[in-house]
Amino acid sequence: MADINHILTQPQTLTDAKSIFASEGKSIPVSKSVDSVIHADESYRMDLAEMGICVLVNNKNFHPATGMAFRSGTDADAARIVDTFRSLGYAVKPYNDLTCKQIIEILQNVAKDDHSKRNGFACVLLSHGEDGLIYGTDGPLELKMLTSLFRGDRCRSLAGKPKLFFIQACRGTELDSGIETDSGPDESMCQKIPVEADFLYAYSTAPGYYSWRNSSDGSWFIQSLCVMLKQYAKKLELMQILTRVNRKVGEFSSYSNRPDFHGKKQIPCIVSMLTKDFYFPH
Repeated sequence: MADINHILTQPQTLTDAKSIFASEGKSIPVSKSVDSVIHADESYRMDLAEMGICVLVNNKNFHPATGMAFRSGTDADAARIVDTFRSLGYAVKPYNDLTCKQIIEILQNVAKDDHSKRNGFACVLLSHGEDGLIYGTDGPLELKMLTSLFRGDRCRSLAGKPKLFFIQACRGTELDSGIETDSGPDESMCQKIPVEADFLYAYSTAPGYYSWRNSSDGSWFIQSLCVMLKQYAKKLELMQILTRVNRKVGEFSSYSNRPDFHGKKQIPCIVSMLTKDFYFPH
């Protein structure tokens, strides 16, 4: 249902979607804006003993009841992620074909861990999806349930540290046909921070849209992410790198023997609640 497995003369482009078809009356309290006196660097600390853990969930095979197809090409994505994030200093923990319960349990255990000697945390999810949902092998799971495990009030040893989530999955069933264009130091004081601060969510596609994956080379997003990280991790700030990822993904076009799925485009969506610049350690 999710992946259209037609026989083609060259590797086809697939999608990570489930199917191809398919507060009033309350006033907002007024508050004063007060600039906090924060004596901190503009960049996240990267001088702790460890870079951090990177959890990789690679779901390829799904229970028939889900209606989800086999995700060919995802192992190529997983291999790239392991190689790239290890080269960046992360301790990568790869997992294959996890149920919803297993995904929750693994991330709960990581969130309970002591990250005090780590610079941050990363998580890469490769699966089918819908907007706001990621699929375990047995069904859908709310992304918010997973990411909230690492909020500042629930994972204290990661409070104030960057928590990066990279999500390769569809977020709907819309298709982007494209358009022709013309060229052209230590903190010295205690402070209260928002519990949702210091998260970054890098989605493979915009809300409501398909996310494309080549049956042999893997997804456009993960291919582009790994290439840009390896090329610019020691040179550019993370948001600059991800902007280049957006541009590279935008250069791809889908190949399919279905006319309505041929020649389609994709653009990633970066949602940042980071409060400082993120530079990988040299």
